[in-house]
Amino acid sequence: MKFNIEIGIQKRPIKTVIMGCEGIGKSTLASQFPNPLFIDTENGTNHLNVRRIVCNKSWSDLLEIVNEVIKEPTICKSLVIDTADWAEQLAEEAVCIKNRVASIEAISYGKGYTYVADEFTTLLKLLDKCIEVGINTVFTAHAKPRKYELPEEQGQFDRWEMKLSKQVAPLLKEWCDMLLFCNYKTFVVTSENNTKKASGGKRVMYTTHNPCWDAKNRFNLPEELELNFASIAHLFSEENIKKPANPKENEEKVEQRPLVSKVRTLLSEANIEEADLVTIAASKGHYKEAKNIEEYPDDFLSRWVIPNFKKIVELINTTKESK
Repeated sequence: MKFNIEIGIQKRPIKTVIMGCEGIGKSTLASQFPNPLFIDTENGTNHLNVRRIVCNKSWSDLLEIVNEVIKEPTICKSLVIDTADWAEQLAEEAVCIKNRVASIEAISYGKGYTYVADEFTTLLKLLDKCIEVGINTVFTAHAKPRKYELPEEQGQFDRWEMKLSKQVAPLLKEWCDMLLFCNYKTFVVTSENNTKKASGGKRVMYTTHNPCWDAKNRFNLPEELELNFASIAHLFSEENIKKPANPKENEEKVEQRPLVSKVRTLLSEANIEEADLVTIAASKGHYKEAKNIEEYPDDFLSRWVIPNFKKIVELINTTKESK
C-alpha cells in the first residue's frame, strides 16, 4: 500500500488563541507558556518581564520574524503574537500599499478583505511550520460584543467574538487547537426591593462554545477554568510534546549537489572555512543574503567560485593576515 496508516493520539505542540476584553490578563497568561518569545504588534507587553520583538510597522517584518524563528527553533518553546487584531491591521496596510489605495474599503467589490484573509493564511501556514519544528504558537486577541437576535425568539443578547474581520476570524478559529475566552464571571443578585445588580468579578476562562461566546478545545477540558496557566499546564508537559527531528540528521540524509560537494572538498584541502568564502563572495556583490554555499546556484559555483578558487583563497588569507 502506498500510504502509511497512523493510529492513536499524535502528540505535538499546541496552537492556542487567548481571547478576552482589554485588561483581563491575556498577555500575562501567554507569558506563562513555556519559554515564550513575544512578537509585540501593539506595544502591550511593556509591563511584562518577557523576551519580545517589537513589530508594529510592517506586515513583511512580521512574516520575516516568524521565518527566522523557524530557522532557529531553539530560540523559544512558545511563539506569542500579541495581538491578532493588530497583526490584521498590519496585513490591511500591506494590502493597501500593494493596491495603491488609502483604505481597504477602496478596493472594489470587497476584495480587499479577501486579500487580507489571504495574507493572514500565509501567516498561519508559517506558524504551522513552527509547530513542525517543536514550537507552541499563541495568539492573543481582543474580544468585542455583538448584538444577536434570533428570528424565532424575542429579545436580543450579546455574543463575544474576536475583534477581527469576518474573513479572518473564522480562519483563526478553525486553525487553533484551543480558543480560550477570558472574562469576568458575574452573578445577577436581586435585592429586597426587587432591584437587580451584578456581583462577583472572578476572572475565568471558558473552553467550549456557548451561544454567548466563541471558545473551543481539542483536549476535553472542563467548560470553565480559573484564569491561570496552572489550569492548562498539563497540556504542555514534555511527554505531551512531540520533539522535532534533529535538523542535522535530516541534512545528512539529503544528498549534496555534486558542485557543492566539489567546492567543500576544495575548501577542506585549502584549510578554508565555508563562512570565509561566503563573506568574500558577498564583499564582491554576489548573493549577499546567502548563509552557506548550498544557497548558491550551480551556475555561480561553476563559473565564479571554482575558476577563481585560488584567488579567493589568497584573498581570504590576506584578509586574515591583515587583521
